[in-house]
Amino acid sequence: MTLPIHVALIGYGMAGKVFHAPLIQAVPGLHLVTIQSSQPAKVRADWPEVWVSATFEEVISSPLIDLVVIATPNSTHFELARRALEAGKHVVVDKPFTLNAHQARTLAELAEAQGRVLSVFQNRRWDGDFLTLRKIVEAGTLGEVVYFESHFDRYRREVQNRWREQAGPGSGIWYDLGPHLADQALLLFGWPEAIFADIGMQRQGAQAPDYFHVLLRYSRLRVVLHASALVPGGSPRFVIHGTQGSLVQYGLDTQEKALKDGLRPGAPGWKPEGSEAWLYRPEQAPEPVFVEVGDYRRYYESVRDAIRGQGPNPVPPEQAVRLMELLDAAHKSALERREIALEGQV
Repeated sequence: MTLPIHVALIGYGMAGKVFHAPLIQAVPGLHLVTIQSSQPAKVRADWPEVWVSATFEEVISSPLIDLVVIATPNSTHFELARRALEAGKHVVVDKPFTLNAHQARTLAELAEAQGRVLSVFQNRRWDGDFLTLRKIVEAGTLGEVVYFESHFDRYRREVQNRWREQAGPGSGIWYDLGPHLADQALLLFGWPEAIFADIGMQRQGAQAPDYFHVLLRYSRLRVVLHASALVPGGSPRFVIHGTQGSLVQYGLDTQEKALKDGLRPGAPGWKPEGSEAWLYRPEQAPEPVFVEVGDYRRYYESVRDAIRGQGPNPVPPEQAVRLMELLDAAHKSALERREIALEGQV
């Protein structure tokens, strides 16, 4: 009988509470043993059977813990992951992996030296809309893709009092939503030739970027990544044009909403709805496209299997490093207001 993998969750803010804790508990073979949080009463109210750790040192020094999941503010990811790896733990880090590519490479080298699984929680790879889009692109249904536009727009007019919207390293929308959109683009199309990024603040009282518009330039293909906090509505999620057809998708995957509503994956009432998608072909009527059902549990199932040596790491360090290189290049482009060539490493 295979023993369960004992998991410690570090941080119980939005990411830890909404995503990580419910997903970990929903995956057979993973056992959420402890949560380290500065809000123990909040943890006990949700997970009365889980031990609440007082300190990070208490967690990583415990021989009981196999996997440490880091869901803390972005600026703390590198140091906590480093300490957990040095303590011999497998590690999952919420996105963004680190604050820059140098930190990412350091952690990747450390994980390899320690012989431990190090993975980044890029859960949006398992959105139903993205799974559908990727399947259509890889099947060649659209022919050669020449244009792709990916939006992750929200309407949050008021600046909230939370670290993601305060000034500081790793804050702002590019480090919040950018890792999702850029990761999906790299999976679909690989490494671009150049990048141009416009990253800014548009809301009254904004202290961190709340808007980005990023262009990835390939030989013939152009990829646009866009997100804003001031979009009341009307933007499609994906628009993709090829030599033989176009695909337009509306609406976000609803797994996040279901998790925020307190539903747990696999429990009664868990039934995220699919979004709307349309396929356009020359001289034909638009065709509705069946949108696949997303499942974030597949990420943690793959982490479990990778730790057991039964499958690949779902988001290996080399992919995470490459993504951080792209995020760094976009940041540089926005600061210098110019296109950045991406030949080889950044």
